[in-house]
Amino acid sequence: MKAIRVREFGPPSVMKLEEGPDLEPQEGQVLVAVEASGVNPVEVYVRSGAYPVLPALPYVPGNDAAGRVASVGPGVTRFKVGDRVYTFARSGGAYATQMLAAEGFVQHLPERVSFAQGAALGVPYGTAHRALFGRAYARPGETVLVHGASGGVGTAAVQLARAAGLRVFGTAGTPAGLKAVISSGAHEAFDHSNPHYWDEIMAATQGKGLDVIVEFLANINLAKDLSGLSQGGRVAVVGSRGPIEIDPRATISRDLAIVGVGLGNVSVPELGSIHSAVLAGLENGSLNPVVACELPLADAPEAHERVMQGGKNGKVVLTHR
Repeated sequence: MKAIRVREFGPPSVMKLEEGPDLEPQEGQVLVAVEASGVNPVEVYVRSGAYPVLPALPYVPGNDAAGRVASVGPGVTRFKVGDRVYTFARSGGAYATQMLAAEGFVQHLPERVSFAQGAALGVPYGTAHRALFGRAYARPGETVLVHGASGGVGTAAVQLARAAGLRVFGTAGTPAGLKAVISSGAHEAFDHSNPHYWDEIMAATQGKGLDVIVEFLANINLAKDLSGLSQGGRVAVVGSRGPIEIDPRATISRDLAIVGVGLGNVSVPELGSIHSAVLAGLENGSLNPVVACELPLADAPEAHERVMQGGKNGKVVLTHR
Protein backbone atom coordinates (compact mmCIF):
# COMPACT_ATOMS: atom_id res chain seq x y z
CA MET A 1 0.00 0.00 0.00
CA LYS A 2 0.97 3.66 -0.34
CA ALA A 3 0.46 6.16 2.44
CA ILE A 4 1.36 9.68 3.47
CA ARG A 5 3.46 9.47 6.64
CA VAL A 6 4.46 12.15 9.10
CA ARG A 7 7.71 11.40 10.93
CA GLU A 8 8.06 14.79 12.59
CA PHE A 9 5.68 17.64 13.32
CA GLY A 10 6.20 20.72 11.20
CA PRO A 11 5.29 22.38 7.88
CA PRO A 12 3.37 20.62 5.09
CA SER A 13 6.62 19.30 3.64
CA VAL A 14 6.97 16.80 6.51
CA MET A 15 4.28 14.70 4.81
CA LYS A 16 5.91 12.11 2.53
CA LEU A 17 4.38 9.46 0.28
CA GLU A 18 5.83 6.09 1.27
CA GLU A 19 5.36 2.42 0.44
CA GLY A 20 4.32 0.09 3.23
CA PRO A 21 2.95 -3.39 3.93
CA ASP A 22 -0.68 -4.18 3.16
CA LEU A 23 -3.07 -4.01 6.10
CA GLU A 24 -5.09 -6.88 7.59
CA PRO A 25 -8.39 -6.36 9.44
CA GLN A 26 -8.67 -7.61 13.00
CA GLU A 27 -11.76 -8.40 15.09
CA GLY A 28 -14.53 -5.93 14.29
CA GLN A 29 -12.53 -4.06 11.64
CA VAL A 30 -13.22 -3.21 8.01
CA LEU A 31 -10.40 -2.85 5.48
CA VAL A 32 -11.24 -0.20 2.89
CA ALA A 33 -9.52 0.07 -0.48
CA VAL A 34 -9.47 3.87 -0.50
CA GLU A 35 -10.46 5.83 -3.61
CA ALA A 36 -10.50 9.31 -2.03
CA SER A 37 -9.49 10.94 1.26
CA GLY A 38 -10.96 14.07 2.81
CA VAL A 39 -8.69 16.85 4.10
CA ASN A 40 -9.81 18.74 7.22
CA PRO A 41 -8.31 21.79 8.97
CA VAL A 42 -7.82 19.82 12.19
CA GLU A 43 -5.31 17.63 10.34
CA VAL A 44 -3.27 20.74 9.58
CA TYR A 45 -3.15 21.68 13.27
CA VAL A 46 -2.10 18.15 14.23
CA ARG A 47 0.58 17.91 11.55
CA SER A 48 2.06 21.24 12.62
CA GLY A 49 2.14 20.12 16.27
CA ALA A 50 -0.29 22.91 17.27
CA TYR A 51 -3.02 20.70 18.72
CA PRO A 52 -3.72 19.71 22.35
CA VAL A 53 -3.58 15.97 21.66
CA LEU A 54 -0.98 14.67 19.22
CA PRO A 55 -0.51 11.16 17.80
CA ALA A 56 2.62 9.13 18.30
CA LEU A 57 5.13 9.46 15.47
CA PRO A 58 5.18 8.29 12.76
CA TYR A 59 1.53 8.42 11.78
CA VAL A 60 -0.72 8.51 8.71
CA PRO A 61 -3.06 11.57 8.80
CA GLY A 62 -6.74 11.71 8.04
CA ASN A 63 -10.04 10.36 9.34
CA ASP A 64 -12.32 10.63 6.30
CA ALA A 65 -12.13 8.32 3.30
CA ALA A 66 -14.31 6.57 0.75
CA GLY A 67 -13.80 3.43 -1.29
CA ARG A 68 -14.76 -0.23 -1.43
CA VAL A 69 -14.55 -2.89 1.26
CA ALA A 70 -11.49 -5.04 0.54
CA SER A 71 -11.98 -7.47 3.44
CA VAL A 72 -13.58 -7.68 6.88
CA GLY A 73 -12.39 -9.01 10.19
CA PRO A 74 -14.15 -11.55 12.43
CA GLY A 75 -17.43 -10.32 13.86
CA VAL A 76 -18.21 -7.77 11.13
CA THR A 77 -21.80 -8.21 9.96
CA ARG A 78 -22.89 -5.00 8.23
CA PHE A 79 -20.42 -5.04 5.35
CA LYS A 80 -19.13 -7.43 2.72
CA VAL A 81 -16.32 -7.32 0.18
CA GLY A 82 -17.07 -4.89 -2.63
CA ASP A 83 -19.47 -2.65 -0.72
CA ARG A 84 -19.14 1.08 -1.43
CA VAL A 85 -18.48 2.82 1.89
CA TYR A 86 -17.22 5.96 3.56
CA THR A 87 -15.42 6.18 6.88
CA PHE A 88 -15.21 8.69 9.72
CA ALA A 89 -12.66 6.86 11.85
CA ARG A 90 -10.93 8.55 14.78
CA SER A 91 -7.87 6.34 14.50
CA GLY A 92 -6.39 8.15 11.49
CA GLY A 93 -4.89 6.50 8.44
CA ALA A 94 -7.07 7.98 5.69
CA TYR A 95 -4.27 9.47 3.56
CA ALA A 96 -3.49 6.06 2.12
CA THR A 97 -4.60 3.52 -0.47
CA GLN A 98 -5.79 1.22 2.34
CA MET A 99 -7.47 2.13 5.63
CA LEU A 100 -8.62 0.15 8.64
CA ALA A 101 -11.69 1.30 10.56
CA ALA A 102 -13.86 -0.20 13.25
CA GLU A 103 -17.24 -1.29 11.90
CA GLY A 104 -19.01 1.44 13.88
CA PHE A 105 -17.06 4.11 12.00
CA VAL A 106 -18.05 2.93 8.52
CA GLN A 107 -21.22 3.74 6.57
CA HIS A 108 -22.62 2.62 3.23
CA LEU A 109 -22.17 5.00 0.28
CA PRO A 110 -25.04 5.13 -2.24
CA GLU A 111 -24.22 4.65 -5.92
CA ARG A 112 -25.36 8.21 -6.73
CA VAL A 113 -22.55 9.64 -4.56
CA SER A 114 -19.01 9.70 -5.97
CA PHE A 115 -16.05 8.53 -3.93
CA ALA A 116 -14.72 12.11 -3.84
CA GLN A 117 -18.06 13.23 -2.40
CA GLY A 118 -17.95 10.33 0.05
CA ALA A 119 -14.60 11.54 1.34
CA ALA A 120 -16.28 14.88 2.09
CA LEU A 121 -18.83 13.37 4.48
CA GLY A 122 -17.23 12.22 7.74
CA VAL A 123 -15.99 15.23 9.67
CA PRO A 124 -17.95 17.93 7.77
CA TYR A 125 -21.40 16.36 7.94
CA GLY A 126 -20.83 14.89 11.39
CA THR A 127 -19.76 18.29 12.72
CA ALA A 128 -22.58 20.17 11.00
CA HIS A 129 -25.24 17.73 12.20
CA ARG A 130 -24.03 17.86 15.78
CA ALA A 131 -23.76 21.66 15.72
CA LEU A 132 -27.31 22.08 14.48
CA PHE A 133 -29.18 19.32 16.25
CA GLY A 134 -26.96 17.88 18.97
CA ARG A 135 -25.79 21.18 20.50
CA ALA A 136 -27.99 24.04 19.21
CA TYR A 137 -31.20 21.95 19.11
CA ALA A 138 -32.35 23.59 15.88
CA ARG A 139 -36.02 23.00 15.09
CA PRO A 140 -38.09 23.18 11.89
CA GLY A 141 -39.36 26.68 11.27
CA GLU A 142 -36.45 28.40 13.01
CA THR A 143 -34.02 30.70 11.21
CA VAL A 144 -30.36 29.65 11.15
CA LEU A 145 -27.31 31.58 9.95
CA VAL A 146 -24.33 29.56 8.78
CA HIS A 147 -21.55 32.09 9.18
CA GLY A 148 -19.04 31.07 6.51
CA ALA A 149 -21.23 28.72 4.53
CA SER A 150 -19.19 27.96 1.42
CA GLY A 151 -16.63 25.57 2.96
CA GLY A 152 -16.96 21.85 3.64
CA VAL A 153 -18.74 22.06 7.01
CA GLY A 154 -20.65 25.17 5.92
CA THR A 155 -22.22 23.56 2.87
CA ALA A 156 -23.06 20.51 4.97
CA ALA A 157 -24.78 22.71 7.57
CA VAL A 158 -26.79 24.53 4.90
CA GLN A 159 -27.98 21.28 3.32
CA LEU A 160 -28.83 19.63 6.64
CA ALA A 161 -30.71 22.68 7.92
CA ARG A 162 -32.68 23.09 4.70
CA ALA A 163 -33.61 19.40 4.67
CA ALA A 164 -34.84 19.69 8.27
CA GLY A 165 -37.22 22.53 7.49
CA LEU A 166 -35.31 25.55 8.77
CA ARG A 167 -35.08 28.93 7.11
CA VAL A 168 -31.42 29.07 6.11
CA PHE A 169 -29.13 32.07 5.69
CA GLY A 170 -25.46 31.76 4.78
CA THR A 171 -22.49 34.08 4.36
CA ALA A 172 -19.52 33.95 2.00
CA GLY A 173 -16.90 36.41 0.81
CA THR A 174 -16.85 36.01 -2.97
CA PRO A 175 -19.45 35.95 -5.75
CA ALA A 176 -18.64 32.30 -6.42
CA GLY A 177 -19.01 31.54 -2.73
CA LEU A 178 -22.38 33.27 -2.53
CA LYS A 179 -23.56 31.29 -5.56
CA ALA A 180 -22.37 28.07 -3.91
CA VAL A 181 -24.28 28.90 -0.72
CA ILE A 182 -27.51 29.35 -2.64
CA SER A 183 -26.84 26.20 -4.68
CA SER A 184 -26.45 24.27 -1.42
CA GLY A 185 -29.95 25.28 -0.39
CA ALA A 186 -29.75 28.56 1.52
CA HIS A 187 -32.79 30.80 1.18
CA GLU A 188 -30.57 33.89 1.22
CA ALA A 189 -26.82 34.54 1.03
CA PHE A 190 -24.91 37.57 2.34
CA ASP A 191 -21.46 38.89 1.48
CA HIS A 192 -19.52 39.14 4.74
CA SER A 193 -16.97 41.39 3.07
CA ASN A 194 -19.70 44.03 2.83
CA PRO A 195 -19.47 46.33 5.88
CA HIS A 196 -23.26 46.49 6.03
CA TYR A 197 -23.95 42.76 5.67
CA TRP A 198 -25.11 42.38 9.27
CA ASP A 199 -27.75 45.06 8.80
CA GLU A 200 -28.94 43.15 5.74
CA ILE A 201 -29.23 39.94 7.73
CA MET A 202 -31.21 41.65 10.49
CA ALA A 203 -33.51 43.22 7.90
CA ALA A 204 -34.12 39.77 6.38
CA THR A 205 -35.37 38.58 9.80
CA GLN A 206 -37.74 41.58 10.00
CA GLY A 207 -35.84 42.64 13.09
CA LYS A 208 -36.66 39.43 15.00
CA GLY A 209 -33.11 38.13 14.98
CA LEU A 210 -31.72 34.65 14.39
CA ASP A 211 -32.60 31.52 16.32
CA VAL A 212 -29.35 29.66 15.64
CA ILE A 213 -25.91 30.66 14.35
CA VAL A 214 -23.29 28.12 13.27
CA GLU A 215 -19.98 29.92 13.77
CA PHE A 216 -16.59 29.01 12.31
CA LEU A 217 -14.60 32.13 13.28
CA ALA A 218 -15.77 32.97 16.78
CA ASN A 219 -12.75 35.12 17.59
CA ILE A 220 -13.98 37.61 14.97
CA ASN A 221 -17.75 37.20 14.97
CA LEU A 222 -18.99 36.08 18.41
CA ALA A 223 -19.81 39.51 19.86
CA LYS A 224 -21.75 40.43 16.72
CA ASP A 225 -23.46 37.03 16.76
CA LEU A 226 -24.84 37.68 20.23
CA SER A 227 -26.25 41.02 19.12
CA GLY A 228 -28.19 39.33 16.32
CA LEU A 229 -29.85 36.46 18.19
CA SER A 230 -33.53 36.33 19.03
CA GLN A 231 -34.96 35.43 22.45
CA GLY A 232 -33.50 32.06 23.44
CA GLY A 233 -31.07 32.07 20.53
CA ARG A 234 -28.03 29.80 20.38
CA VAL A 235 -24.54 30.12 18.88
CA ALA A 236 -22.83 26.82 18.05
CA VAL A 237 -19.09 27.49 17.97
CA VAL A 238 -17.42 25.11 15.54
CA GLY A 239 -14.16 27.04 15.10
CA SER A 240 -12.10 29.89 16.51
CA ARG A 241 -8.55 31.04 15.88
CA GLY A 242 -7.96 33.02 19.05
CA PRO A 243 -9.58 34.86 21.96
CA ILE A 244 -12.31 37.48 21.85
CA GLU A 245 -13.73 39.83 24.45
CA ILE A 246 -17.50 39.75 24.85
CA ASP A 247 -19.95 41.24 27.33
CA PRO A 248 -21.65 38.31 29.13
CA ARG A 249 -24.58 40.60 29.95
CA ALA A 250 -25.54 40.28 26.28
CA THR A 251 -26.67 36.72 27.05
CA ILE A 252 -28.81 37.56 30.07
CA SER A 253 -31.72 39.64 28.83
CA ARG A 254 -32.60 37.18 26.03
CA ASP A 255 -31.47 33.87 27.60
CA LEU A 256 -28.84 33.34 24.93
CA ALA A 257 -26.57 30.30 24.83
CA ILE A 258 -23.04 29.79 23.50
CA VAL A 259 -22.22 26.12 22.98
CA GLY A 260 -19.03 24.50 21.78
CA VAL A 261 -19.03 21.75 19.16
CA GLY A 262 -16.32 19.10 19.38
CA LEU A 263 -16.91 16.03 17.22
CA GLY A 264 -14.36 14.11 19.27
CA ASN A 265 -16.72 14.27 22.26
CA VAL A 266 -19.43 12.26 20.50
CA SER A 267 -20.01 8.67 21.59
CA VAL A 268 -19.85 5.88 19.04
CA PRO A 269 -23.62 5.21 19.19
CA GLU A 270 -24.39 8.93 18.72
CA LEU A 271 -21.95 9.12 15.81
CA GLY A 272 -23.68 6.13 14.25
CA SER A 273 -27.03 7.87 14.65
CA ILE A 274 -25.68 11.03 13.00
CA HIS A 275 -24.44 9.11 9.99
CA SER A 276 -27.68 7.15 9.71
CA ALA A 277 -29.35 10.53 9.22
CA VAL A 278 -26.65 11.51 6.71
CA LEU A 279 -27.17 8.26 4.78
CA ALA A 280 -30.92 8.94 4.59
CA GLY A 281 -30.20 12.39 3.13
CA LEU A 282 -27.80 10.93 0.58
CA GLU A 283 -30.37 8.34 -0.45
CA ASN A 284 -33.25 10.79 -0.85
CA GLY A 285 -31.12 13.42 -2.60
CA SER A 286 -31.39 16.19 0.01
CA LEU A 287 -27.65 15.97 0.76
CA ASN A 288 -25.06 16.46 -1.98
CA PRO A 289 -21.47 16.96 -0.81
CA VAL A 290 -19.59 19.71 -2.63
CA VAL A 291 -15.96 19.05 -3.63
CA ALA A 292 -13.84 22.17 -4.11
CA CYS A 293 -10.83 20.40 -5.66
CA GLU A 294 -9.30 16.98 -6.10
CA LEU A 295 -5.55 16.45 -5.80
CA PRO A 296 -3.39 13.32 -6.10
CA LEU A 297 -2.39 11.63 -2.85
CA ALA A 298 1.23 12.73 -3.33
CA ASP A 299 0.05 16.35 -3.23
CA ALA A 300 -1.04 16.18 0.40
CA PRO A 301 1.26 19.13 1.28
CA GLU A 302 -0.54 21.32 -1.26
CA ALA A 303 -3.90 20.07 0.04
CA HIS A 304 -2.94 21.26 3.53
CA GLU A 305 -2.12 24.68 2.12
CA ARG A 306 -5.42 24.89 0.24
CA VAL A 307 -7.64 23.75 3.08
CA MET A 308 -6.53 26.74 5.16
CA GLN A 309 -7.12 29.29 2.41
CA GLY A 310 -10.28 31.37 2.24
CA GLY A 311 -12.61 31.38 -0.70
CA LYS A 312 -13.02 27.61 -1.02
CA ASN A 313 -16.40 26.38 -2.21
CA GLY A 314 -16.61 22.91 -0.74
CA LYS A 315 -14.16 20.24 0.35
CA VAL A 316 -10.51 19.57 -0.49
CA VAL A 317 -10.07 15.90 -1.42
CA LEU A 318 -7.12 13.63 -2.21
CA THR A 319 -7.84 11.04 -4.91
CA HIS A 320 -6.02 7.80 -5.59
CA ARG A 321 -6.57 7.22 -9.29
